[in-house]
Amino acid sequence: MAGDNKNTRVAVAMSGGVDSSVAAVLLKEAGYDVIGITMALWSCHKGETARKKTCCSLTDVQDARAVCERIGIPHVVADYRTEFREKVIDHFVSEYKQARTPIPCIGCNQYFKFERLWQTAHEEYGAEFIATGHYARIADNGSRSLLKGRDTHKDQSYFLFVMTPEQLRHSLFPVGGLTKAEVREIAARHGLATAEKIESQEICFVPDNDYAGFIEDYYPEAVGAPGAFVDQDGSVIGRHRGTHAYTIGQRRGLGVAVGERQYVTAIDPVNGQVKLGREEELYRAGLTATGMNWIVDLPREFAANAKIRYKHVPAPCQVRILDDGATLVDFTEPQRAITPGQAVVFYDGDTVLGGGWIERAV
Repeated sequence: MAGDNKNTRVAVAMSGGVDSSVAAVLLKEAGYDVIGITMALWSCHKGETARKKTCCSLTDVQDARAVCERIGIPHVVADYRTEFREKVIDHFVSEYKQARTPIPCIGCNQYFKFERLWQTAHEEYGAEFIATGHYARIADNGSRSLLKGRDTHKDQSYFLFVMTPEQLRHSLFPVGGLTKAEVREIAARHGLATAEKIESQEICFVPDNDYAGFIEDYYPEAVGAPGAFVDQDGSVIGRHRGTHAYTIGQRRGLGVAVGERQYVTAIDPVNGQVKLGREEELYRAGLTATGMNWIVDLPREFAANAKIRYKHVPAPCQVRILDDGATLVDFTEPQRAITPGQAVVFYDGDTVLGGGWIERAV
């Protein structure tokens, strides 16, 4: 980021966490004209007392503002709450209603950080780049490519597969080449209030990680009726609270005792059934995916490593792009709990090739 950057304005998406705080510091030190923008996305209006937590708290906004004041840059808040509900939360609920397991963070990146926020930053504040605290890197070898973050434990490139080449051209990831420990050390050295702030591991609008409870609180019309747990042969072995409350691979909270551990292996929202089985029954040889976004040009068939969830270790596979644009993936070895609604993201070493949305396990 070195060079004469004093006339180049960068808007940093300030979440109130340590990563975006340090991103702003690094850009300021590199001589950029930096502005911090915090997105207002969601306001809780019920359920706080029951869960003893709130989401999208004012504390995060205050922390972001304090960091901006500390390093001497402007701070503004962009209100996208109505759009966020329509684009992200309604989709999240719709997916669970259809027995799919969504990843709202990817939609948030796609529609807000790199589209809506960029529009605001560019048109209203004259920004030439948007920057975030993601642990990922961008390489420029004639064309911009997306790479994994240097810190393999914090790499967030999986959540960014939806980025387009145009978005990569005006995006910066200042902490992508650092480890989390290095980021915290920089924050401490600059006296930032976020230096030791605990990072959230949950979805921002479901801070207690109770997805079913969130749907029941805010979208009762999407709650499925109680139904039957069935075994692999279709025999009824118990009752469940509604198909919206389960995901493939789930073991906890089933309340079914049959002498051995049971896992959710399939969900049928039409008939209101949740199928249970042993862990070995979770493994599948491949998947189909749709809604593909390819960051680089690829042949119709190629070998890659694929992640089927954020913490999944990339697995070798063969990829075939079908005539309708959908993708068929055959893994070298069967993979556990391939889940409709999750993303499958393809890599060549550290380079993100692209990805899409899992439709079904094969």
